Amino acid sequence: MASPGPSLTIPARFNGPPDSGNGGYVAGRVAEALAQALGLPSRGPDAPWVEVTLRTPPPLDVELSSTVEGDPPGMIVSAAEVTVAEARLLVAPPDAVQPVAPVPVEQARAAESRYGGLQAHPFPTCWVCGPQRATGDGYHLRPGHVDEDRTACTWTVAESAADPDRAVPAAAVWAALDCPGAWTALIDGRPIVLGRMAAHVLDVPVVGEQCLVMGQRLAGEGRKTFTLTSVYGQDGRDLGHAAATWIALAVTPG
Repeated sequence: MASPGPSLTIPARFNGPPDSGNGGYVAGRVAEALAQALGLPSRGPDAPWVEVTLRTPPPLDVELSSTVEGDPPGMIVSAAEVTVAEARLLVAPPDAVQPVAPVPVEQARAAESRYGGLQAHPFPTCWVCGPQRATGDGYHLRPGHVDEDRTACTWTVAESAADPDRAVPAAAVWAALDCPGAWTALIDGRPIVLGRMAAHVLDVPVVGEQCLVMGQRLAGEGRKTFTLTSVYGQDGRDLGHAAATWIALAVTPG
């Protein structure tokens, strides 16, 4: 039997592409909504793994409705009659998931100078990794390659990532787990978007904390790329891990 879940709205500032939500942030908000509806924690060792599939570009500043249904329960998030996202609890982590081993912070900072988005970025105002975001707004992640298949960067948690009471939500960690995976596969600014993410948030950082984010490319299949990402706190603690599927957008010849 289906039952109504909480509504949610993605404010325009949390964009990925200019006119739609950052995939990781939206997936995190949907995961939080599912946890809220089921009375489960959205972070911590007892929080479930949640898989979120984005069915259409998430609209901004639009109230989204949700419905909880199925066994085990899942959630459908819609705008009017259009399905935006689907979420489900996972009884175990996806088979491919393992933590992406951290590198020293100095190595991650050096990798930031090799961040491809500084030369060519498909969505330069992206909330997480856009080089055109204003100082103090967004995450300003610069995931550069440390080897052929892995990226690394630091994340200094700004107040813009927190709620008005300065608490950092689980959705912020989902967002940080997003773009560093994409940049393991992005070439010359070719646009790819998040199709699916399964994540587990173990803890959240505090405002001002310097975190480490790692990404790893696993494989490609046609227009799809499969990645892993991990976020570590300043003290080395696990904040979250994710597996994602990315979809390359068709580019019309100019």
